[in-house]
Amino acid sequence: MFDVITPSTHDLGAFEVRRTLPNKARTMVGPFIFVDQFGPAHFDIGRGMDVRPHPHINLATVTYLFEGAIDHRDSLGTLATIRPGACNLMTAGSGIVHSERTPAAERATGSGISGMQTWLALPDGKEEIDAAFEHVAKDDLPLIEDNGVSARVIMGSLWGATSPITQHAATIYADILMNPGATIPIEAEADERAVLVALGDASLDGEALDRHSLYILKPGQAMTLRAESDARVMLLGGEAFKTPRHVWWNFVSSSRDRINQAKHDWKERKFPLVPGDSEEFIPIPEVPKTVSYP
Repeated sequence: MFDVITPSTHDLGAFEVRRTLPNKARTMVGPFIFVDQFGPAHFDIGRGMDVRPHPHINLATVTYLFEGAIDHRDSLGTLATIRPGACNLMTAGSGIVHSERTPAAERATGSGISGMQTWLALPDGKEEIDAAFEHVAKDDLPLIEDNGVSARVIMGSLWGATSPITQHAATIYADILMNPGATIPIEAEADERAVLVALGDASLDGEALDRHSLYILKPGQAMTLRAESDARVMLLGGEAFKTPRHVWWNFVSSSRDRINQAKHDWKERKFPLVPGDSEEFIPIPEVPKTVSYP
């Protein structure tokens, strides 16, 4: 009925990250080429997330929180605080640098953190577009509510509603909250689709789903998602890419030469700085945790 990708887990000290894409068995689902679920966790007073400035090329990052807050800063001069139910879309294109840190107010009192970090590969002809940043507030994302289901359409069109967020390639992405026994149809229109149970327990056409695993659905087949307890399920996918994409550390591209150029440029500090952040940065790793080719 579907292929299953079991996550690899990375302990970052303050919280765990579970990664399902990229994977040896599967690199992409639609434009999604990187899928991380982080938390839930709680920071002690005075502690928080501190992801130092780092670069990206030829992709768009999508940040979506279940709990907590993150200050996003980037080399375009953006400062945006994301909170649960809102969405940050950062288009790297030809190159961008950004940092992600817990806001001062949350750091002073201690706060929880939980959510999703995903990357979208940019389609052929758009990999080197200008960098951009887009923040869409919670109230501006469509919310579908019916019979114990509350589904927020983060990107694309689902269940008759369309998100205002930019799509570089056809994309679907939704956050589905469900009461025990509630059901929702998973539409078949997208080229490629997958579901991930982030919290709670759920089944698909009667088959139980393991929490945190990514289930790749059969193309063209409509299915029914059912909650067996209070559950939170992410639906993602979209347009199938004809040209393969490579991933190395924070870089995604159809060209390995372009990734090698980005590696050189970061080592030589040729990327722009992040205004308002320190001049510290994440050095390029010898052996990255995110890699799809030797």
